[in-house]
Amino acid sequence: MIELRNLQAELARFRVRILAASIAVLVCFSLLVLRMVYLQVWRHEDLAAQAETNRTAIVPIVPNRGVIMDRNGIELATNYSAYTLEITPSKVDSLEKTIDALAQVVDIAARDRRRFKKLLEESKNFDSLPIRTRLTDAEVARFAAQRFRFPGVEIKARLFRNYPYGELASHVIGYIGRINRTEKDKIADSEDQANYRGTEYIGKLGIEQSYEHELHGITGVERVETSAGGRAVRKLASTPSTPGNSVMLSIDIKLQKLVEDMYGQRRGALVALDPASGDVLAFVSKPTFDSNLFVEGIDQDNWQMLNESIDKPLLNRALRGTYPPGSTYKPFMALAALETGTRTPHTLINDPGYYMFGGNRFGSPENEKGGIMDMRRAIAESSNVYFYSLANELGVDTIHDFMKPLGFGQLTGIDIQGEVRGVLPSQEWKRKYYKRPEQQKWYAGETISLGIGQGYNTFTMLQMAQALSTLVNHGVKHKPRLVIATQDATTRAKNEIALEPGESLGYKEENLKVIQDAMVAVTQVGTGTRVFAGAGYTSGGKTGTAQAVSLGKNQRYNAAAMEEHQRDHALYIAFAPADAPKIVVAAIVENAGFGAAAAAPIARRVFDYWLLGKYPSVEDLAAVSKGMATAPIGTPRKAVDIPWPRVPEH
Repeated sequence: MIELRNLQAELARFRVRILAASIAVLVCFSLLVLRMVYLQVWRHEDLAAQAETNRTAIVPIVPNRGVIMDRNGIELATNYSAYTLEITPSKVDSLEKTIDALAQVVDIAARDRRRFKKLLEESKNFDSLPIRTRLTDAEVARFAAQRFRFPGVEIKARLFRNYPYGELASHVIGYIGRINRTEKDKIADSEDQANYRGTEYIGKLGIEQSYEHELHGITGVERVETSAGGRAVRKLASTPSTPGNSVMLSIDIKLQKLVEDMYGQRRGALVALDPASGDVLAFVSKPTFDSNLFVEGIDQDNWQMLNESIDKPLLNRALRGTYPPGSTYKPFMALAALETGTRTPHTLINDPGYYMFGGNRFGSPENEKGGIMDMRRAIAESSNVYFYSLANELGVDTIHDFMKPLGFGQLTGIDIQGEVRGVLPSQEWKRKYYKRPEQQKWYAGETISLGIGQGYNTFTMLQMAQALSTLVNHGVKHKPRLVIATQDATTRAKNEIALEPGESLGYKEENLKVIQDAMVAVTQVGTGTRVFAGAGYTSGGKTGTAQAVSLGKNQRYNAAAMEEHQRDHALYIAFAPADAPKIVVAAIVENAGFGAAAAAPIARRVFDYWLLGKYPSVEDLAAVSKGMATAPIGTPRKAVDIPWPRVPEH
């Protein structure tokens, strides 16, 4: 009986266990069914997309960069394709060993290693970085045969930027370079993030930088099927990229080259403008540099050479070089006298060769004749005494208030980044500039030197050219511009950039004519007479000499006893033809002495080219480049007959 009860109890427990197990199995199957319904129904679209993503990849298609050309369609920045050997550091166990092994397959020079190291310092570890560019077909074949030995290393077809004329107009054109971390972060926070996927290069300087948006284009996308190893198997769909627009500059590259050749090995800057529009015809800064050095990443040796050179080839002197204007400031001082009613054209000032003020003697070395000066003669013969006394009569703040609208010490608004203001002094400026109270006070003696473009005055050649353009353009000021049109890369349609309306400064026409006539006298009977002898047009101008370093109270200037970099600068501003100016020029030759000897001859040849289609003879060009010319020598050549340099092949 006891055994029967035990058996029944055992069976009851067994049934309970069977029931519990059945319930557990049922619950598990129910959960599986629910999970299946959830995955198959509710998350079907999401999971299908994930599966497709694992099978496919989205690859950006980087657009061709737009071309940069001059006003005549000559291409100054182009593209070419080449193979590069690239390493992804995060996929390589030992960079040094990998590079050493690669060097047994392709040629890797010390320069390539230094450039790679510099790029590595500027990039993130997962970036693909070039160790060699422009591989030959033989090198591509050798690496392809041994690719299995080099995980994390691959050959890529890249578009490279090319500047066919090297150093010519490099400060205007600028250059592109690899996008650094700062630029990546900036792009990531902007609306352009998607458009820069896959893009590794960006404009760094000049037009390349300032017109990056136009030149870059629109990135396309390609959807490809990938293998388990991540390699592309076939293309599924694609949206092509849109090439960047071409950019047409206002400069004449042939004139640009002529000016750069005339400077030779000397330092300086020249800006030539069309006064009626503000179009920049030449924008020269010497010395220059080769923009091609920066495209693949500049190596340390070249960077050190450019960055540490006493001649500062990376400084855009036309845009960022500030200099005392010297006597080229005098026509504007004279216009201030007329417009403010301080003097008339016939006001007479005695010039004994010096000016006494506050017990100090201010000399007038440029004017050897002396005598009684009216405004015309004072400008033509560059009388310092006339303008010393005028500055004293006007006062620093009146000078400042008149010169500011002309653009002195102001940003011109030119369509290229990096412009500096220079200094147009005033009492308020001095109070803000200096920290100590004893330095903040303005002294009357400081005003005197302003009248001849010395003292605190420092301006750019761009500002000088804009101010002169305003003076000869009936007092209407135009914003200088370097780009006059863009061109669609697909349709080839040209889109001219509308000229902004000029700003009238309200000067009296009779006052402007007085100044222009006096500047014409500079080339007829004044300091520029010899240089413009025999010209087939009438021009106006003003020579200038500006101190590069300050002299002691009792120290006299002696160029022969000074270091070359301490000698005076030579300046010249000019316009032509006199009756209806089509071109103005502002030029400086650093440490070259008198403007009539070094700067004016360059302006003369610029006018001959632009107005008469003449190109200097070989001997004349050589003489100008050494500062040993006045009027042209030899027989000028026709500008149209001068062959343009052949574009080197890659």
